[in-house]
Amino acid sequence: MAATDETGPAGQNTTAPGAPPPAGPPADPAPRAPARMPRWLPRAMVLALALIAVFQLGSWAFHQLTGLLINVLIAFFLALAVEPAVSWMAARGVRRGFGTFLVFVGVLVVGAGFVTLLGSMLAEQIIKIVEDFPQYLDSVINWINTHFHTELRRVDIQENLLRSDWLRNYVQNSATGVLDVSAQVLGGLFRLLTVALFSFYFAADGPRLRRAICSVLPPARQTEVLRAWEIAVNKTGGYLYSRGLMALISGLAHYVLLEFLDVPYAPVLAVWVGLVSQFIPTIGTYLAGALPMLIAFAVAPWYAVWVLVFVVVYQQFENYVLQPKLTARTVDIHPAVAFGSVIAGTALLGAVGALIAIPAVATLQAFLGAYVKRYDVTDDPRVLGHRGSGGTSALGRRVRGLWAQRRPEDDGAERSAGTGVAGAGTAGSDAAGAAGPGDGGTAGAS
Repeated sequence: MAATDETGPAGQNTTAPGAPPPAGPPADPAPRAPARMPRWLPRAMVLALALIAVFQLGSWAFHQLTGLLINVLIAFFLALAVEPAVSWMAARGVRRGFGTFLVFVGVLVVGAGFVTLLGSMLAEQIIKIVEDFPQYLDSVINWINTHFHTELRRVDIQENLLRSDWLRNYVQNSATGVLDVSAQVLGGLFRLLTVALFSFYFAADGPRLRRAICSVLPPARQTEVLRAWEIAVNKTGGYLYSRGLMALISGLAHYVLLEFLDVPYAPVLAVWVGLVSQFIPTIGTYLAGALPMLIAFAVAPWYAVWVLVFVVVYQQFENYVLQPKLTARTVDIHPAVAFGSVIAGTALLGAVGALIAIPAVATLQAFLGAYVKRYDVTDDPRVLGHRGSGGTSALGRRVRGLWAQRRPEDDGAERSAGTGVAGAGTAGSDAAGAAGPGDGGTAGAS
């Protein structure tokens, strides 16, 4: 008899006698205690905030002291430049402080004299231009009236210029900018004094400074630091002294030209060209030649052309003949490297970076060159600068070989052809000779 629906599930849920009862539903777990913050997390947060605060403070201090750091960097390189002269005087019994003072006084006297002469020249030229301006204006007005059929007058132009809003605004802006110019001049004098003071201490107390640095380094590091310092002194001093010698030669050459052309203020212009062209990288040559060209143009327009031609020719002579010989032992770096270093220095530190870029790169190159192992280069044509066994040279050799092989055959053919022509001529002559008696015989027979 089949089980009904009511008895089927009941039969399935029944347990065997003596078996344990089925487990009931799982009980709810006991409530856990709330999670606590790790003990290291507050300290880590405080440390992170402290590091951020220190970084912000250091960044703010660095931006505030950027000007001072640049001044110290300039002073350091200036001290490296005068170090050979100070050491030379110290080796002959002169105290380093007094020797440094003498060197700085000499540099100050030369600089002040140059600025005074240049300022007087510019002042006189400006006064002369102002005095001759009405004449220049009249000549320009007459030229315009002649060529364009106008009726301009100098009095009308002066009145319109004096009553113009542009002149009024320019005067107001100039009056308000006087204080800014004064502040910039005072700031420049303060920077100059700061650089001079630091450079004097660096040069006078050079041995003491080196001892202070080496006292915190192990002996092996001390040797490396002193070696790097010596390389920096040699490269920086050599760079400035070679530039000074080239400035002297350039000034003398341009002085001869300006005296020959009878250009006024020839000595001052020659000194200007020598210093600016040598100590302002890349664009110094063009800045140096602009002022003599302007003064020469005031004398005669063709004189400016002669000055321009001489500046270009002398620059090529200096780049390819004079500079390689004078800087071969002092600052021996590739022109492309020098140009790139000047651009990088200008991008980083402005005009200061442009001035110290070349000696800094030369020092780094010399210092790294002492630790780079070099090997002998094989005599490969690609290293020597011309192509070797391949390309055009191999083709040329093949052509020459074929030509050399074919020339004897051509000569033999030419000789055989000549011999054939000569034989034909001989045969012709023989035939003519044979025909001659025959003809004569025939004639005689007839």
